[in-house]
Amino acid sequence: MADPGETALERAGDAARRAGRDWNRTGDQALFYWDAVIAIPRALRQYKKETLRLIAEISMGTGALAMIGGTVVIVGFLTLFTGGTIAVQGYSSLANIGVEALTGFFSAFINVRIAVPVISGIALAATIGAGATAQLGAMRVSEEIDALEVMAVASVPYLVSTRLVAGMIAIVPLYSLAALASFLASRFATVVLYGQSGGVYDHYFDTFLIPSDILWSFVQAITMAIAVMLIHTYYGYTASGGPVGVGVAVGNAVRASLVVVVVITLLTSLAIYGADGNFNLAG
Repeated sequence: MADPGETALERAGDAARRAGRDWNRTGDQALFYWDAVIAIPRALRQYKKETLRLIAEISMGTGALAMIGGTVVIVGFLTLFTGGTIAVQGYSSLANIGVEALTGFFSAFINVRIAVPVISGIALAATIGAGATAQLGAMRVSEEIDALEVMAVASVPYLVSTRLVAGMIAIVPLYSLAALASFLASRFATVVLYGQSGGVYDHYFDTFLIPSDILWSFVQAITMAIAVMLIHTYYGYTASGGPVGVGVAVGNAVRASLVVVVVITLLTSLAIYGADGNFNLAG
C-alpha cells in the first residue's frame, strides 16, 4: 500500500526500481537457461552415471513414490481417466444429436491434439518438476551446491543439464504410455460401458487418427518437458531462505510451469493447425 506522504516522483522511482529488478531477474533466468542448454554435451561426456540415475529416478521415482511405480503410473492414470472422461462426454453429447457413432473421432482428435499433451505436462510439473525444485533447493540452502563448486565440480552441468537430458529421454516412453492409456480408456468406455459396436468405433478412430498429429504431439511433449525442467531447476538452483524458501520456490515453479504448459499448447496449435487444421470431416 502506498505511503500517503510519498510524492508522485518517489512512487515513480520505486516503480522504476521494481521494474529494473524484475528485468534483471528475467535476464538472469535467460542466462541460466542458456548455460544449462550449452552444457548438455559436457554433462553427457562427464556425468553419464548421474544421467542414467536421474532417468531411472524420473521414470520410477524414489522412496514412497517408487512403491506405486513413480511417474509412469501417475501419468498413466491421469491420462487413463482423461480418455475415459472424453469418451463419456463425447458419447453423451453426440447421442443428443444422433451421431454417437463419431465418438471414435472424438478420441482420435481431442486426445492427441489437446488432452494428452496438457495432462502430461501438468503431471510432469507436479511430479518430476516439483521433485527437481525441492532437491536442488534443499541442496542450495544446505550449501551443498557451494560445496560442489569448491570441489571444482561445475554445478550447472552436474545438477541441471543432467536433469534436462534425463527429462527429454524419459518423456518419450512416458508419453507413449500416456497416449496408449487415453486411447484404451476411450475405447473401453465407449464399447464396454455404452455398448457401441467395436467395429464402428475402430472405423472412425482409424479414419481420423492422423499419424502426423501423433508426431507433432510427441514434439509438443518434448518441448513441454524441456520447459518444465528448465523452470523447475532454475527455481530450485536459486532458492534461498531455508526450508520455507524451498517451499516458496516449489510453489512458484509449479505455477510458472503450468502457465508455460498451456502457452506451449496454444502456440503449438496455432503453428501446426492454425492455417487449415489438417482436418476434413466427410461421410
